[in-house]
Amino acid sequence: MNKVTMADVAAYAGVSKSTISQYVNKRYKFMSESTKIRIEEAIKELNYRPNSVARSLKQKSTFTIGVIVSNILHAFSTQVIRSIEDYCNSLDFHVIVCNADDNPEKEERYIQMLRDKQVDGLIVFPTGENLELYEEMVKTNYPVVFLDRKIPDLKISSVLLDNEQAVKMAVEHLVEKGYKKIALMTNALHRVFPRQERVRVFKELTSLHQLPIDEGYIVSRDLGQLKSSLGELLTSKPVDAIIAGNDLALLEILNYVKEHHIVIPKDFALISIDDVSFGNLYNPALTVVAQPAFEMGKKAAELLLEKIKGDFKEEEHIYLFQPVLIERDSC
Repeated sequence: MNKVTMADVAAYAGVSKSTISQYVNKRYKFMSESTKIRIEEAIKELNYRPNSVARSLKQKSTFTIGVIVSNILHAFSTQVIRSIEDYCNSLDFHVIVCNADDNPEKEERYIQMLRDKQVDGLIVFPTGENLELYEEMVKTNYPVVFLDRKIPDLKISSVLLDNEQAVKMAVEHLVEKGYKKIALMTNALHRVFPRQERVRVFKELTSLHQLPIDEGYIVSRDLGQLKSSLGELLTSKPVDAIIAGNDLALLEILNYVKEHHIVIPKDFALISIDDVSFGNLYNPALTVVAQPAFEMGKKAAELLLEKIKGDFKEEEHIYLFQPVLIERDSC
């Protein structure tokens, strides 16, 4: 079967090719309602599909962006992706999502692949390891926005949680409840900004509130080692409360709790930085410091599309979003 062309649709609808082009590109300002109906019927009858490649060449845009997340298993990542997709869909932009697994090599391959596919811009949860590649995007004015993380001294706009405030909320809530021996558990730090920031602030707050200053109360391991590390912590030190540095660390803690028949908050209190879908259903319901994921995703998408359209005036800006303490029963 021969491919249906714009000329075929124009002939069927009794209009010019330029009118079909106007319709396909949603420029209806001077088009009558009857003409739109005829074109719509012709497209349906002929099963016409516009040539997206030709459209992209003509308009110098693929109307597609790429999103490279650090780990798609994070509830935060899923919520952010949904928000980005919703916003872009409302403006007829498509979204390609890639999962880098916090692996610099995967991140580099995905950035190169997406740029080879001529996506108009990128939203990246950066690993922090591909500095030359980030710098090259800045130098060539390629539209890019960082989300959840920032790279010091790099002029790329970043959308972040106020991690300092998030840890402060968690620690101060526990202190107000009378807990003193507080531990922080998180994935291995590597060069991941939120984890580094949360550990830094936790150390400062332990000193401020005169809590036990002991490196043993800070556990930073690969996910597969967190359960065994929790066991080592509980057998070596008295622990009143634990702060889970993110939702994946929380899951490892909860798995250990189930396996060892621990009672929360009787044996130790628990609070998570990152909400989870089952947080209010778990028994006891989990106290969390939640990120405004949907607002952060929308902001990142807005910034990127402004950059793509050339409407973004600032060089670099850090957009900080405030966390929210959701108090439940686990502490």
